Amino acid sequence: MLDVLTDADYELFRKVIYDESGITFSATNRSILDSRIKEMLRKKNLTTPQEYYELISKDPEEMKIMLDAVTTNLTRFFRNQPHFDSFINYVIPHVIEHKKAGGDRTIKIWSAGCSTGEEPYTIAMIMKEICPPDFNFHITASDISLKSLMTAQQGFYPEARVDGVPENYLNKYFTKVDGGYQIKDDIKKTIHFDYHNLKNDSGARNLDVVFCRNVLIYFDEPAQLAVINHFYDSMGPQSYLYIGHSESLFGMKTNFEFIKTEWACFYGKNINK
Repeated sequence: MLDVLTDADYELFRKVIYDESGITFSATNRSILDSRIKEMLRKKNLTTPQEYYELISKDPEEMKIMLDAVTTNLTRFFRNQPHFDSFINYVIPHVIEHKKAGGDRTIKIWSAGCSTGEEPYTIAMIMKEICPPDFNFHITASDISLKSLMTAQQGFYPEARVDGVPENYLNKYFTKVDGGYQIKDDIKKTIHFDYHNLKNDSGARNLDVVFCRNVLIYFDEPAQLAVINHFYDSMGPQSYLYIGHSESLFGMKTNFEFIKTEWACFYGKNINK
């Protein structure tokens, strides 16, 4: 099947996607962009990419829909278990110790690029298990995909999607329903789902832990640095950042400290101060 985007069309869409979100499409994934635009033309009953470009240029809501359509949402429960092992055994104990010293009993966590919700729900279930009774926690989960956020807010997952959830967690935090499993309300109420474009400052401050895994790979270096700096501004002292196992801050001029534990590697802010 012929590509729907000419070279000129491709450059137009590639630039507007980058300008609006920081997401980079290169020659190696041009076919993905082409197929997504082709699908949007069909849905909008439009004939040419130029018509669609005019539509998204005039309508901010259509721009959001387009950005949703071109993003890739791949996730699962308990993805990269060593991260969660370090979260349980190292990060949260250190956060609790720091919070107690300051007389604070609330732990604030952000799951950035949360996709369909498996990551923040995993975090919430873990926190239910390990959070001391005199502490409370709050999780903010954000994504640029409105469709993914709707799935996340619903909290329903087909049986194949809960593969990898430990049986005790499945029995305790899910309800078996026709066609799959429903997250229980006591887990759902610990998470606030919100639309957010990582190109912009979230406005959050004094976060204790930020998860942004397998998202930076879609940005070029300047956009990556801008996102990382936004994270730094949003985090409190003695806080922690998780990025994907194939992602790294090495070579970037950031103030984050590299932390290596027996379980996994991640980054910290003002850990040794």
